[in-house]
Amino acid sequence: MTRSKGLFGLAVVAAVGWAAASGRLGNTEELAKWFPPLGWFTGDKAVAQAPEGRPGQRTVAVEVGQAVKKKTPVTLDSLGNVTTIASVAVKPRIDSEIVGIHFSDGAFVNRGDLLVTLDSRAIEAQIAQAEGNLARDNAQLAGAERDLRRNSELLAKGAGPQLNVENSKTQAESFRAAVQADLAALENLKVQLSYCSIRAPISGRISQAAVKVGNFVRQADTAPIATINQLAPIYVTFTVAQRMLPDLRIAMAETGASVDVTIPGEKRHANGVVAMVENAVDATTGMATVRASVPNANELLWPGTLVSVIVTLRTEDAVVVPAAAVQVSQQGNFVYLVKDNVATVTPVKVARLLGAETVIESGLNDGDVVVTDGHLLLTNGARITVREHKAGA
Repeated sequence: MTRSKGLFGLAVVAAVGWAAASGRLGNTEELAKWFPPLGWFTGDKAVAQAPEGRPGQRTVAVEVGQAVKKKTPVTLDSLGNVTTIASVAVKPRIDSEIVGIHFSDGAFVNRGDLLVTLDSRAIEAQIAQAEGNLARDNAQLAGAERDLRRNSELLAKGAGPQLNVENSKTQAESFRAAVQADLAALENLKVQLSYCSIRAPISGRISQAAVKVGNFVRQADTAPIATINQLAPIYVTFTVAQRMLPDLRIAMAETGASVDVTIPGEKRHANGVVAMVENAVDATTGMATVRASVPNANELLWPGTLVSVIVTLRTEDAVVVPAAAVQVSQQGNFVYLVKDNVATVTPVKVARLLGAETVIESGLNDGDVVVTDGHLLLTNGARITVREHKAGA
């Protein structure tokens, strides 16, 4: 009997303790006064902290931004590389020895600048010989013309035959043709002499000289003495998808399709316009090659450089928000729209990205306030407080 009573008492105490701890017996402090063992199960501290009602919903501190409707550019992004509009390989046009290099490796040269001098002594000697031949034939022509005049006068007086006149005329014409041949030969040799002075055909940056003074160069050499690349203006070549060609061609006709070019890691930008679109789309890739002309007066762009290209097709009115405001879920893009200090999940449709801003196609209106920082602690319908923007964030 004693053991049974003890077990019964323990069961009663446990039941009362559970009821008190769960709040089913009212004020646990009053129960503990007349039933001290109750304090063993609930504890004085637990009894003192028991909730009397539902606590208030906590607020989340967030940063906010505003949706703004403004004119925004419609752009086309691509990767490209820098190519020269003109590139000239400096080669000899005669076989001769280099006697002078008149440029520094990598220097900027202007059109007409003297670059290379070749040995011209052999051609100069040939010119002297041709001039001698010309003088001889001129003298013979003068003699033939005198004979023609004399025989013509004798024929007019009846003192000479017609045959002498005809022979003198033939002789004069023969020497006249010889003089013309001498003049042509002399002109050809002067052209050959001009090839001994190689000048820059365009302005641009020249490469290092592949051969130096003393080397013998030939017209048939495949390797050039040097190469000149035009740097200003310069081409930026990139590709666009065929579906973008109609918009690009409209932009070229209406606004010129301005282009912004950046080198990865470089803060400075280069600006230009689309100069041409290739006349065929690559059937294997569905891409069209486009070239933009950039003034490049400061030589920021260098041939062969990989660059990022942004083509502005047009501008249009659209709602934009800070890019940090747009979140991604399995259902798509959304923002936390703030109204009366309550954050509500609002689905949005993103049109495009513009640097630190996102263009919204639908879902927001001008002036809407959205959360830009503090999303991790938010739930739909959560109350928020606005905190100041963190410096450097």
